[in-house]
Amino acid sequence: MLEPEKELVAKMLRAVLQSHKNGVALHRVQHEYKVLTGEWIPFKDMGFPALDAYLKTIPTVVRMDMSRTGEVTCHAVVCRETAQIAELVARQRSSKKKSGGQVNCQMRLKYSAPITHIGKPKAMLRKPDFAAPQDRVVKKPIPLVMRGKGNVWGGRPSTDPTPAQKLLSNGHAEVLLCSPTKKPPTPPKIPQQRSSDQVKPSPTFGQTKPASPQKPTANPVAHSELKQKVSELLTHYCSGLWLHALPKVFEDTFKIKFPSDALDMDALSEISSVDVVSENPYKAILYPKSPQSERPNQNLSVTDEQQKPDDEPTRMEESEEVVDVELAPPPLVIPSEAPPSVLVLELSSTEEVVIRCVGKDYSAAQEHMEDAMKEFYSTNASPVKMSSLKVGQLVAAKAEEEAWLRAQILSIEENKMKILYVDHGFHDVVDGSKVCRLSKPFYTLPFQATKCRLAGLEAFCTDPVLVKAVELKACDKILAVEILQKTEKPLVILYDTSGDDDVNINATCLRELYDNSLSEQLKVNASYTNVIVTNVCSDGTLFCQIPSKGLTKLSKTLQKIEAEFNSKTVTSDLFVSLPFCGKRCLFHSKGKWARVEITSVHSSRALDVQFLDSGTIASVKVSELREIPSLFLRDIISIPPQAIRCCLADLPLNIGMWTPDAVLWLRNTVLNCSECSMKVVKIDDVKSMVYVYLFTSRASLDPERSINRRITNEELWKQKNVLPITASHLSKGRGEPGTPTAVSQKDQSNIIKRHAIEQVTAGSSLDLPPPLPLPRSGEHIDVFVSVACHPGHFVFQPWQELHKLEVLMEEMLLHYSTTEEKQTDLEKNKLYAAKVDTKWYRVLLKGILTNGLVSVYELDCGRHELVNSRQVQPLIDKFRQLPFQAITSQLAGVKCDQWSEEAAIVFRNHVENKPLVALIQEIHESPNPWDRKVVTYIVDTSLPDTDIWIHELMSEYLVELSKSA
Repeated sequence: MLEPEKELVAKMLRAVLQSHKNGVALHRVQHEYKVLTGEWIPFKDMGFPALDAYLKTIPTVVRMDMSRTGEVTCHAVVCRETAQIAELVARQRSSKKKSGGQVNCQMRLKYSAPITHIGKPKAMLRKPDFAAPQDRVVKKPIPLVMRGKGNVWGGRPSTDPTPAQKLLSNGHAEVLLCSPTKKPPTPPKIPQQRSSDQVKPSPTFGQTKPASPQKPTANPVAHSELKQKVSELLTHYCSGLWLHALPKVFEDTFKIKFPSDALDMDALSEISSVDVVSENPYKAILYPKSPQSERPNQNLSVTDEQQKPDDEPTRMEESEEVVDVELAPPPLVIPSEAPPSVLVLELSSTEEVVIRCVGKDYSAAQEHMEDAMKEFYSTNASPVKMSSLKVGQLVAAKAEEEAWLRAQILSIEENKMKILYVDHGFHDVVDGSKVCRLSKPFYTLPFQATKCRLAGLEAFCTDPVLVKAVELKACDKILAVEILQKTEKPLVILYDTSGDDDVNINATCLRELYDNSLSEQLKVNASYTNVIVTNVCSDGTLFCQIPSKGLTKLSKTLQKIEAEFNSKTVTSDLFVSLPFCGKRCLFHSKGKWARVEITSVHSSRALDVQFLDSGTIASVKVSELREIPSLFLRDIISIPPQAIRCCLADLPLNIGMWTPDAVLWLRNTVLNCSECSMKVVKIDDVKSMVYVYLFTSRASLDPERSINRRITNEELWKQKNVLPITASHLSKGRGEPGTPTAVSQKDQSNIIKRHAIEQVTAGSSLDLPPPLPLPRSGEHIDVFVSVACHPGHFVFQPWQELHKLEVLMEEMLLHYSTTEEKQTDLEKNKLYAAKVDTKWYRVLLKGILTNGLVSVYELDCGRHELVNSRQVQPLIDKFRQLPFQAITSQLAGVKCDQWSEEAAIVFRNHVENKPLVALIQEIHESPNPWDRKVVTYIVDTSLPDTDIWIHELMSEYLVELSKSA
């Protein structure tokens, strides 16, 4: 390979790695490179036997290190040309995080079902009869009327509730026709409140400017009284009232005919704020006068009224007293986003954690309200007499920096009172002169400070060590919250998402209760005997137990717990009723009880746990877990995990990735050895890793006789060379952007023909499930699009069958996680079960790579994946009954020889991972279920009034694209 080509590969590789802030696992590098470029990294063409061998020769492009999970991770090395890009990537949050210290609002929540879908398709589409495409009338969205700015709460001016003109569209939607209105300019910034009896706006057409008023011949209402009534009426329409609607509303309210010529614009200006929207035709909105502008005209109706004495409450004070009694803010509603973002304010115990929601309708609305309060009380701060206040009353209290906050009176002593700031959660003692009555508009926002409980910490809720730990890790921080129980005081888990990983605050703080005297303090160059190797991971990481006080105490405590369980009748209290991530409980394994921590909840029946004292991770049934008896809870929690995470030190750099043979040899050598010993070479506290020399005998600790030297046998590290896969095997049906579009139409047909020749007829050699029943041509079906490559290739699943798939995947998870891993002889084009991430899928083996990875096609999701061959197991008959759920499809109604990447992105954004409705046009059958293909229309019915036909959207996009070309 020429040097320019090598430089191009290195540049593309740096681009791939640089787009991943946290690096890419070594086994995923090829996959990510293929996604971006459409080709594999040609390391063999450069003379390297393995990918990692090539990566080690380009240290100026790739930096390789060990992740916290023991995986080899590749990071981009920044060069001068890409330094600015690297800085931007480093600053950004990944898709799960917000910028500016915000919270991860799309966190990888562990408490989720095996398959999670957002929304659901409408009940069989809005289908009059599913007219032919050329006969359909696609309804257009109804434009929203522009909101006015006259109200800080976003209200709109009210109008006459007379019937508006209506338009019926094919019996579907009823549309109110309103003339476009100009946004009214912002009136004086006085907090307003939306009136409960406000009527929807519907300005009429052809309104003209009123003629000059003439003296009425007969006026049923006195002029001053009329002004008073209009002024009173407008107080109920804080968002404004259309001028032309005033007569009708006046008549409906007071049952008196409104003398339209009695008040001219000058008179209306005295009692209201008039905002002229249009001169021709004349339109105006009337707003109630603000309190400060009303003061000069307070005596409109009774001009000769004497000034009231100071000790007599004014009309405003009387109304405020009514407000204090009758009004209360609405209850706080839990945010709909998952997970919500909260600011932790303070706590006295883990059962009394004060939080405040963060978001547009919460913290932003609170800041908006407090700005309005500051402006309002800067000119309307009338101190309240202490005698008129009572405990429990809501008031406005002046805080630091001239801020005014809502507060509740807790106690009153002479001229002082103790108050609780209801939106901030803290107490204070203030002077009575700093308190005013809370104006009515400031009752509309719920109290923002609320309390919650931290799950898993209930038994130690007042422990000063635990409370201090929560304060340090959570207070004054914006965190994500997972709500487990929606009660008056919700039970929650807090997550800190500001770093690379989501940190479970509850579980992290619980570790502060460890008794460190019960853990073995390892020292560099020290040797340890009677070591028990409890687990060997597929990347060569080991977990070891060393004799210690903690291990002895743990053994005795678990024996007492077993005796406790044996002496009592099993009741529901012993079972885990609410599993969640970070919860500590017990699991019966190999004839004895063991401590486990829940790491991931798949469903109500299945979850993943980590054995704290062996390092093993397994999927188990929820019903197999037991609560820790309260009598032994403190002892069980205080003992640190007894499994020490280790790896073999000084292994040769050229051994590359761990092969199945090397892992199997290490397991057979050390797991059942009762006389292991080890020598500590290095301790990495950051990665929580101990580098050791491991021996299977106590007789000699010579490094040359260690496991480290014996495992370097070349035969153990040879990658099996079986059926190398080519890019063509991945092109068909791949759910990654750009891959199928890189192959021309002619090449695709050749690939399909060659693939058909190579493929063994599965029907005769495999026990296949029955084919998935599909509607006939012209019928529709609710679907979920799991993969969208471009309009010429996407994959859907029948929506009504998804619950069966979830049950199947749950059963597969439990079966394969509790079955001993077998060395499986893999064959191309045969069915297997494969573990992808944390779930098991039914797959078709498409090819075998030379580096221990295999290419599989997920028969129920339609995705291609590269997985480790050790994660592939035989698919038993029990899991061959449900028809394969993935249906390969092509969009009907639009044709294009080759879709551009831009068009593929547009299509993908509209359909992928969404519930839609499919109108079947053609079905191309095949002996193999995974080769069936459907030509179908796709319709998005998520909008209330509009069906979006995807083929029309793509056709319009192609037209626009051709115009711009």
